[in-house]
Amino acid sequence: MEFLVLHRDRPGSLPLREELLEAHWAYMDRYEKELIARGPLFDPDGDALLGSVHLVELPDAAAARAFACDEPNYQAGAYRDVMVRRWGNALGRTMWEFPGDRAEGEFFCVLGLGQGAPVDPEPPADRDADLVAYGPLRSDDGAAWLGTAALLRAPDAAAARAVLSAEGYADVEVYAWTFGGRR
Repeated sequence: MEFLVLHRDRPGSLPLREELLEAHWAYMDRYEKELIARGPLFDPDGDALLGSVHLVELPDAAAARAFACDEPNYQAGAYRDVMVRRWGNALGRTMWEFPGDRAEGEFFCVLGLGQGAPVDPEPPADRDADLVAYGPLRSDDGAAWLGTAALLRAPDAAAARAVLSAEGYADVEVYAWTFGGRR
C-alpha cells in the first residue's frame, strides 16, 4: 500500500531540524526501497521551511503511522502535526524516474482535501512532463476518497494549484517543494 506522510513544522523548529538532519537522513536511508518521493515543503515563495512530505510504500496503515512517528524530527518535537493518508500512485513511478530536468523550474506539492465523490481521479495528460507524483488520497481501508495529492513542476503556485479542478475540494494547500534526500 502507498501512503502520503506530511509533517508540518512547529514554529521556530528550524534549529532543531538542522541539528537532526543527519539523523533524519539516516532514518530515511532505512526506507530507501520503499520511498516513492520525498522532500521539504516551503511557503509558496520558497522562503520558509514548513515541513516535509514522504510518499512511501508500506504493508499497512499501522506501518505508515510508525514510519511517521518514529522519524527523528517527530520524536524530538520539531513537527506540530502529521497527516498520514493512503495514497495511490497514479503515475506508477518514483521521483527518481521523473522524466524532466530536476534543475529546471520550480516544484510544488499540491494537496486537494475533500470527501464524497472523487475529483481528478486521473492525472491530467497535458501535464505529464511536469508531474513528479500524482494520486488520490483515501481512507485507511481504501473505501473513501479524501482528496488528491500531486508533486509537480510549475511556473508559480497558482499554476501548480491549477493541476486540480477548481471545484470539488473543501481546501487546497500549495507548498513549494524540492526533491529530498542527501545533498
